[in-house]
Amino acid sequence: MTDSEFEITADLVRGLLREQHPDLAGLAVREVAGGWDNQQWCLGDELAVRMPRTERAPALQRKERRWLPLLAPRLPLPVPHPVRVGEPSTRFPKHWTIMTWVPGEPLDRTAISRGGHAADTLADFLKALHVAAPADAPGPSDRGAHPSTYTEGFDHFFRAVVPDGIAEEVRAVWDDAVAAPAWEGPPVWVHGDLHPANVVVSGGTLAGVIDFGDLFAGDPAWDLAAAWVILPEGAAARFFDAYARADGATVRRARGLAALKSLFLMLMGQNGDRGLPGGKPAWGPAGRAALDRVLSTDGRKGVASRQRPRFSGRAART
Repeated sequence: MTDSEFEITADLVRGLLREQHPDLAGLAVREVAGGWDNQQWCLGDELAVRMPRTERAPALQRKERRWLPLLAPRLPLPVPHPVRVGEPSTRFPKHWTIMTWVPGEPLDRTAISRGGHAADTLADFLKALHVAAPADAPGPSDRGAHPSTYTEGFDHFFRAVVPDGIAEEVRAVWDDAVAAPAWEGPPVWVHGDLHPANVVVSGGTLAGVIDFGDLFAGDPAWDLAAAWVILPEGAAARFFDAYARADGATVRRARGLAALKSLFLMLMGQNGDRGLPGGKPAWGPAGRAALDRVLSTDGRKGVASRQRPRFSGRAART
């Protein structure tokens, strides 16, 4: 999961601040749980230090530093934006970033209680984000293409975590997404990694969006999957009505991608329960709930279909 030979500690962060940003060195430093590519530290009340800890993390930080200052001013929710850059040194050999802090509780540690408000808020945010991107915008990398590109990954997650009792339903959702026409519009800005750990909640509703390292220009279906992955039961239809830009093919791709993301969250939760590197125990329940929401809709603009029992329990396949 990491390639760093340097242990990232509070003392290291304080030392780097004293050397490179001494005016900030007196602020309290507190480690923030979570994070995958970056280890994050809260700096005072309004800033965060993001320290790269995987091979790809420096490139993701460069992307955030390049594009977030342009995107943030027109987005209706708080998002982090860079305020300082840390240079490689003998203490730490990579660039690192000081960002603004987005207050709120990550959704994988809390819940949305105001589903309608959250649906409208997410729709407004994505309408503002999903505009045509410039020619030099980053393209898709390991995500962002048509769902058919990711069938091998889906099959891996499917075998690992899908209980037998819902296997046919899950497979049907994915097959429908694979059969859906591709995005034919211009490449638009896409967050690319909307899931419960990358949004924050306050007052029972969405209060911010974080971690734009996977930002790309492409198919908005990758973000529209959040209608099921992030929003609570029954909110998807309201979201799509408020968003008002998704045709039937886009909704089909989004629903399949929501299933893919749900299975990934379940697998990370399973790995966390087993104590494996990179595992996230809190992601398992979030993924199982998201998949149940996917299966509770008929795919037409997120409209609820028949009531179905919620499934529970761990994976039934190996």
